[in-house]
Amino acid sequence: MADILADLGYVALGSRLKRLAERLQTDAAAIMARAGLPTQPSHFPLLTALDRHQALTVTEVADILGTSQPAVTRTFTSLVELGLVTTDVDPADKRVKRMRLTAAGASVVARMKTLVWPSVDLAVREMAAGPPTDLLGQIARIEDALARESLVSRTRAPLALVEWDDALAERFYTINAEWIRQMFALEATDEDVLRHPRERIIDRGGTILFVEAEGLGIVGTCALMPIAPGVVELTKMGVLESARGRKAGEFLLAAALDRARIMAPRSLFLLTSRKCEAAIHLYEKVGFVHDADVMAKHGRKYARCDVAMSFPLAAKGKARR
Repeated sequence: MADILADLGYVALGSRLKRLAERLQTDAAAIMARAGLPTQPSHFPLLTALDRHQALTVTEVADILGTSQPAVTRTFTSLVELGLVTTDVDPADKRVKRMRLTAAGASVVARMKTLVWPSVDLAVREMAAGPPTDLLGQIARIEDALARESLVSRTRAPLALVEWDDALAERFYTINAEWIRQMFALEATDEDVLRHPRERIIDRGGTILFVEAEGLGIVGTCALMPIAPGVVELTKMGVLESARGRKAGEFLLAAALDRARIMAPRSLFLLTSRKCEAAIHLYEKVGFVHDADVMAKHGRKYARCDVAMSFPLAAKGKARR
């Protein structure tokens, strides 16, 4: 049966775009649910605005998003009920209230960036591929692509983030032991941390993350280990040799940095070796800088350490405000 809206061309553009938006939003809701997120697609613009600008009034959000204040207020109310957004009184003007993300809200946005955005972006780009000036043709390509396979199916990411569980302690050990033994030798500090991850990392307020590859299971891990108040070390990051080439390391590092921003230490650093050229290149790519002070203070932890780097969390936070 003919598609009436498609046949009408530009005169039905608004109705056709509305239909396409509803289809994409429905799939987006399913993708968020699959990722374990409590949010709906309608929450996405406000959460993103607060993530980028830290604290905003209703009027400022409406201006930024190009929507109405009542619409912003409705979304805000639902996010408050979920515990993801709250309000503060502006210290410069007690009459003004500003919305901001709660810690739970920041965590949801971090997970959204890692678990949802990359796969959805790639899927929609693939569906829309074609001459950029052919608007109706581009819409038709997306509609045809969705008819063949839903956005939900297209975003079955080959990589997934997995949180710490005591049952994964052995995987934490074996993944790291593999790469360390291939290039160096396990040192006493390695054994202490790898054999006691809960005591050395989790119970001290740290985080251990894993990456799962479709068909392979858990293939990589990394940790954020508090070593002093406000000081966190990114450590024990490794990917099994059998899973290399899937960008699991980049996936893990992005997730770890998002988590570090939530932890908000005053100092985030890592220790490595010049032999780890690929890893160093990745660290530099995401913003780590070589740091002689960190080397002098912490470099003696490992015999293999001849490179120390820090991540300017504070500077990046200021840049967003």
